[in-house]
Amino acid sequence: MIKRPHTPEAYIDLVKQALFEIDELRAAIEYDSEGMQDSIAFVDDLERAVRQVYNSMADGSYHFQDKDLPFMEIVRQQGVFSLPFRDLLNLINDTHRKGLDVQGED
Repeated sequence: MIKRPHTPEAYIDLVKQALFEIDELRAAIEYDSEGMQDSIAFVDDLERAVRQVYNSMADGSYHFQDKDLPFMEIVRQQGVFSLPFRDLLNLINDTHRKGLDVQGED
């Protein structure tokens, strides 16, 4: 199991990685538009929700809370095939709910 990040910078990097993965998924959908046409609708919503998290981090308004991030509704609706980076999004949400793993630092 992947552990929660230890620093704010590492947490921000996870969100950046999720945005990169969303871009990659969008490119795959556009390339194979016949087989993945249904996926494009949720990708737009997912990107918007993850970008809101990133923007709140960038502008300093982000706060950890013990409740799911808005994009988790989308994550729950999609299978692993549709969302191959589901574990990354779950880790971001877990960190949001529990905070940074500062005790795990060595």
